[in-house]
Amino acid sequence: MEPLIEIKDMMKIYNPGENEVHALDGINLTINKGEFVAIIGQSGSGKSTLMNMIGCLDVPTSGTYFLNGKNVEKMKDDRLSEIRNEEIGFIFQGFNLIDNLTALENVELPLIYRKVPGPERHRLSKEALQKVGLEHRMDHRPSQMSGGQQQRVAIARALAAKPPVILADEPTGNLDSKSSKEIMTILRELHKDGRTVILITHDDGIASSANRIIRIMDGKIEADIDNKGVKDNEKEEV
Repeated sequence: MEPLIEIKDMMKIYNPGENEVHALDGINLTINKGEFVAIIGQSGSGKSTLMNMIGCLDVPTSGTYFLNGKNVEKMKDDRLSEIRNEEIGFIFQGFNLIDNLTALENVELPLIYRKVPGPERHRLSKEALQKVGLEHRMDHRPSQMSGGQQQRVAIARALAAKPPVILADEPTGNLDSKSSKEIMTILRELHKDGRTVILITHDDGIASSANRIIRIMDGKIEADIDNKGVKDNEKEEV
């Protein structure tokens, strides 16, 4: 398989000096195109710092990071912003929708930043909302939708531009069990469609949906588990 993410000897040190904290301590990680990977760890484990590195939201203290063949750890802020917009679809625990925009307008927003022409932007956004089962809610604002529906809008926004990576940070953290199952079903379908999905979670049940589980503790990868043997009907029990 072709590598999409290649991380070598990545370190992230906060407060360098006497009280320094090694949030990431020599991470080596390769994620191939088309994988569904869960990165799991408790609070303080380093998983959020690793997510920020993978998502180009921060840069490492040392080490190398190639994303889709591009060496990103030395890039300036403007170029990192472009990479985020072009290469990664983000799904956050807090939805991050704009209250006074409709579902369709929220999904269109990143495409505006990418300078996608209006008619194509509209088509891509409608397709993305249809994919997550919200074709009947396109004109509704976030306050008119449930938490699960808002998260589906956020997923549609992430996939509308067809980025190679879907990066989901605790995507079910604010949802009830029924909505959580719906969101995980959508993420599995995206993976089946050929997307690379990277899921950040503290929850073993949520992580069990992935085909590969990476456990992180104290800034180090302590386990990298092939989960492909889990049957699809077992994965439904999130």
